[in-house]
Parts: sequence; structure tokens; C-alpha cells
Amino acid sequence: MKNKNQPLKIILRVCLISFFLLSFGCKSQDKELITGKWSIRFDTEKKVVSVQQHAKLIIDNLYASYIWDGKTITTCDYPDYKIQTNKINDSFGQGYAYVITYTGNTLPKLTQYFYLYPDKDFLLTDFTLEGKEEIASNRMAPIHMDQVPQILTPGENNRALFIPFDNDKWVRYQSHPLVFDSLTSYEVTAIFNNDDRQGIVIGSVEHDNWKTAVRLGKGNKDNIGSLVCYGGVADELTRDVKSHGIVKGKKIKSPKVLYGLFGNWCDGLEAYAKANAVIAPPKSWKKAVPVGWNSWGALQFNLTYEKALEVSDFFKENLQNHHFVNADNTVYIGLDSGWNSFSEEQLKSFIARCKANGQIGGIYWTPFTDWGRNPERTIDAAPTYKYKDIYLYANGKPQELDGAYAIDPTHPAVEAMMKETAGLFHRTGFEYVKMDFMTHGAMEADQWYNPAITTGIQGYNYGMQLLDKYFGDMYINLSISPVFPAHYAQSRRIACDAWNKIKDTEYTLNALSYGWWQQYIYSYNDADHIVLRDATEGENRARITSGIIAGIYIVGDDFSKDGPEEAKERAKKFLTNAAVNAVATGEAFRPVEGNGERSEHIFVRKEKDGTLHCAVFNYSENELQMNLSMDRLGLDSARSYQATEIWSGQQSTANGQIQVSIPPKDAKLIAFK
Repeated sequence: MKNKNQPLKIILRVCLISFFLLSFGCKSQDKELITGKWSIRFDTEKKVVSVQQHAKLIIDNLYASYIWDGKTITTCDYPDYKIQTNKINDSFGQGYAYVITYTGNTLPKLTQYFYLYPDKDFLLTDFTLEGKEEIASNRMAPIHMDQVPQILTPGENNRALFIPFDNDKWVRYQSHPLVFDSLTSYEVTAIFNNDDRQGIVIGSVEHDNWKTAVRLGKGNKDNIGSLVCYGGVADELTRDVKSHGIVKGKKIKSPKVLYGLFGNWCDGLEAYAKANAVIAPPKSWKKAVPVGWNSWGALQFNLTYEKALEVSDFFKENLQNHHFVNADNTVYIGLDSGWNSFSEEQLKSFIARCKANGQIGGIYWTPFTDWGRNPERTIDAAPTYKYKDIYLYANGKPQELDGAYAIDPTHPAVEAMMKETAGLFHRTGFEYVKMDFMTHGAMEADQWYNPAITTGIQGYNYGMQLLDKYFGDMYINLSISPVFPAHYAQSRRIACDAWNKIKDTEYTLNALSYGWWQQYIYSYNDADHIVLRDATEGENRARITSGIIAGIYIVGDDFSKDGPEEAKERAKKFLTNAAVNAVATGEAFRPVEGNGERSEHIFVRKEKDGTLHCAVFNYSENELQMNLSMDRLGLDSARSYQATEIWSGQQSTANGQIQVSIPPKDAKLIAFK
């Protein structure tokens, strides 16, 4: 019997479907998906993808590629394809997965994914390879464009960032004009116009199997040429002498990559960091930012038990009672390399002195290195093994970096050493550990003890998981290390070693200029220990300011009884400024400009109460006059501000702009209210 209400039911169903699509902002056609600000289209003839964001073409003729049996294969090589659109609701929110499945030509099945979220300024993409037999590849590129569409405003101020893989050998970040023949950045880059600040950010948000790079090809001053984002980089700057290891299995996956256009490239890099933190949440820290001392700054191998006690007392008697403490009213006193001259009883006694002085003790270790480079030496924690049994070999030879042999993080002897060392640190009462020379554990190798490990980053993750198992209840600060993976430690040193001179301040701030965003993948960045001796007072102010605006606030002079009086007097003068120290919350400042191939000069941080803190640096031998634009700093150019230079306490009024004079090799720290 015919249902007389059937036409009404059909109308209601169509209305409900239409309401859902309009409410969610999605329109789907055969080869195209439109959702929110996003439009993605598949070209059935070329077998390439184009993407528009806010109706602006940001991806054109994109294909994926991989190496298989020594040949480069692309999605364009497949004769057959199928497209489907799936609703998703994942840790990034609600959205759609646009899925293209490629088959044929006896090639592994390739499934390409684009994840689009109506409310996000980025998309994510990756792909898988699948076959009946095991597949192996050491290079998978989710993003491959032979020519990037014109995205940036044409002009002389278009730039691309070089981001280093790690912080070893005094490597530097760089902001390049688009006149290079090629540029390889590690894990992520930003391509932006520094005048209007609009920019594209591209980078990997997964760091479990692959070392990822973004390679940019020759273009012109207005635009780059080609762009490839791929897992499988291994070269001098990843500290490798072998090619990237293979990823293998009946189903393997590329790194997941973020790609988006942002109104401000700084916002884009912060969004990139936060996306990484969604996938691998940072190691939590519920206490205040570490403030304190590290012995490597000046004492280095002259560290002794007696001097360590004297330094602890100096802080108690001269600094802690004059504002050099963190918000928990605590100071961290750290023993760096050289602590192994202490007996276990001396280590316990040192911690007892620290606790009596209201301090927390820190210590140091290098878990993935053999500094003795003696292959026949027996491993104390695992006496059935010799060091030659645990090296990471490349082409049959031990790998040496920074004067130490790299060791295999997956070898059981390494876990035995971790267990033994962690036991000592816990018995003696340490709560903070600086882990150094970590890149050794991420190097590509002939093989690993654990046969399931086939790439350097897999080995590094394996070792870091063990590190978390044995040291995870301590505050972990990484020193020399890769940027990623980041979720095993609360902080990481943002650059290589830095000491007391203006060149050290400039070098540290080069990394902050283009790496400040790492505060969202770690709890804090680390500007390295701040040394005051043998430098001008201006250099002291600049170096302290560089530490305060980067993250953790650690000083490093010899404050023992026989230490130089100049350093102690400088500490009393410059480390006890209550107003300056109040800015040391651990939250990083970010750059105002992005034109520097060295370091930027101006950094800002907006506070919750509306105050804007601005740090201005002069790295030169001559006085520097700068006009600070309120609008460029992120302030309202139509209103007046009270400007207080925090080091001196001097006040002035700023309206539209303010002229600042910075003496040679000095810095100013200004609060705008």
C-alpha cells in the first residue's frame, strides 16, 4: 500500500542533509571537496591535486612520490584511482579526509590522504603504501610540486627559513631571500613576505620513523620554484654518513605533513608547533621555570666537591634573598661534566646542602656516547659486553661525532647503563638532569641490536622511551640534540654553547629569532648558561636579557670562594634586579621582523594584563638608534603608552613610535603599558 506521507518524508530527509552540509560548511562533488575555507580538487588527467584556501590557490599540481626498488615512483605513474570523502573527528577536530587510492602497474597500492578542518589555517597530508609482500622505502614525499603557485606578495622582502636538524657545531638558523639555487630546511620551513608577514608554513608533525626535510628549488625574488617535503633525509647536517634507513612492512606510511597559509608567518610556526604537540604532547612540568646555575659555564673540569658547596652557599647568601629565585622560591644548582670526581657520599652531601639552602640539585649525563673510544673496554653496568659490541657502525666503522663514538640506543647494555646511572641519581637525591650529545643516538647505522629498528629516528625514539622510563620523574633538559622528537624532555637548548660576549648573545638570539616556537613542543627553551666574567656591563645586560626572553634562566660563573670577585660583584648587581627578574617567566619572546640572516634585534611578548614587553639588542661596536613602530610591535598606534626601560627604570611616553638609543654591545628591556 502506498504511503501517502512518503513525499513529505523525502522532502524532510533532503532538507536535513542540506542543513547538515550547510552547517558544517561542506560541499562535495565527484572530484572536488569544499569545506569551510578549503577547496581541494583532483585533476583526473594529470593525476595531481590543487588546493585553495580562502579562494587562493596555495597548492597546484601536487603529487606524492617514493623510492621503491631503487626507482622514484609518483602518484602520476598509477593508471587507476578511486576518490572518496570521509568525515573525521580526531584530535585536531571535526573535518573531512579526502582520500585518493591509486592502483595498477604492479605497484604497491598507494593511498593518499588530505585532512581538512573548516576552522584550521592548515591541512595535513600523508600517504601509505600497501602490498601482499613486504615493502621497503627510505624516502616518502607526501608533498611534491614542480612549481609552487605565486602565493606571496611580489617584492624584495620575500624570504624562506633554514631550520637546522639539531643544535650541534654552532649551526645557525637563516632567513634567506628567494634567490638561492636550492635550500634544504629540516622538519619545517616558512616562506613569507616580511612586509605584510603573510606566509606559507610546511613541515612534518610526526617524528617516529623519519627524518624529514623540505627542499626548495630555484625560483625568483617573488617566489620559490619547486617544493618537496619528504621523509628520508640523511646528510652532513643530520650528522649522517649513511643514507636514511628503510621503513619496511606490508604497509608503510610517510610522515604526516602540515601545509597552510597564514596571515603572519610567526603565527604559522606557532600553529605548526602546537600541531606537533597535539600528536605528541609535551612532557608536563607543573612547577615554575628553572632558575639557577650550571657548573660548565666557568668551572668546567675544575669543578670540585668543595667548590660546589661554596657556590650553593653563595646563592643562598647573596642572590636568593635578592630576587634571584623562580616563582616557587627555588634555585637549581647543577653539576655538569666533571661531577664523576665526586664520591657517592659527596653527591649526597651536596644535595643535603642544596636542600638546606632552599635549592634543587641538578646533574649531567650523555646516554648515547662513548668518550673513551676504547672498543675493548668492558661496560661496567653490563660486564658481558665490551664497548665494541654497542657502537652504531656505519660502513663497518664506529661513528665519531664531537670526539665520542655513537652507541646503539637499542642495545641492552645501554639500558643497563641507564638503570645504573638513574639509580645513582635517585639515591643521591638529584631532581634535574641535563642530557647532552643526544644526536649520537639518532644517527643512521648499518644495523641496530633490535632488528625491528631500521632508521636512526626509530632508534632515537627507542632510546628516549627508555630514558623516560628511568629518568622520567626528573626534570630533563636536553643540550646538544635534534629538535624532534620533543616529548621526552621539559626543555631543550635552543642553540649550541654560548658564554659571555655579545657574539654569544647574538648567536643565541639567532636561534630564538627563528626557533622561539619550540616553546610549544617543550615546556621551555634553554639559552644556555649566562656567564658574566670578562665582558662589559652592556654585554652582561644583553646576555642576561637573552636568557630571560628565551626560557630557563641559568647562570654559570665561578662563585666559589676562590672565584673571581668581578664575577661575584656583577652577579650581585645584575642578577638581583627585581623588575628584570620578574620578566623571567619562561615564556619566550618572538621576533618582530624576519629579515636577518643572523639575529633579529627586536623581540616582544604580550602579557595577560595587556603589557607588551619588548627587548631590543645592539650587537655592534657603535651606538644604535632605532625607531620602534607601535603598530609593528603589535600595539595600537592611535593611543599613547607609558614606556619603562626595566633595567634602568627610566620612563617615557610613546605615541605612534618611540626612538630608542642602545649603547654598543648592550640591550634594553622595555615595558609598554
